[in-house]
Amino acid sequence: VQLQATGGGSVQPGGSLRLTCVASGSIFAITTMSWHRQTPGNQRELVATEVSGGSPRYVDFVKGRSTIYRNSDKNTVYLQMYSLMSEDTAVYYCAARASRIVLSALRSPTTYDYWGQGTQVTVSS
Repeated sequence: VQLQATGGGSVQPGGSLRLTCVASGSIFAITTMSWHRQTPGNQRELVATEVSGGSPRYVDFVKGRSTIYRNSDKNTVYLQMYSLMSEDTAVYYCAARASRIVLSALRSPTTYDYWGQGTQVTVSS
């Protein structure tokens, strides 16, 4: 499985961006797709995750400001971000996992089998 993330860029505080991650290869094997972010000197952290057949889940700092969703073919996952703040500045990564796992494990980057390259999001006035 290969993941290709796009959609990053520069935006002013309060603005919006939509990130896109396209999966190719053995996409039938994917049960979970997610978005993570990382800033220099910090660990990669989960932003949102979407498990096939389940409800999307968001970490607290993006609740109400982001929507994760997959297209009907399940090969693309989007992260629509609203009301962006300077604290959202980071490199954003998409990730995918094949087999199902307990939801509590989805926060850990080590849970994921596949990663896309990062896309930079900069929120600045």
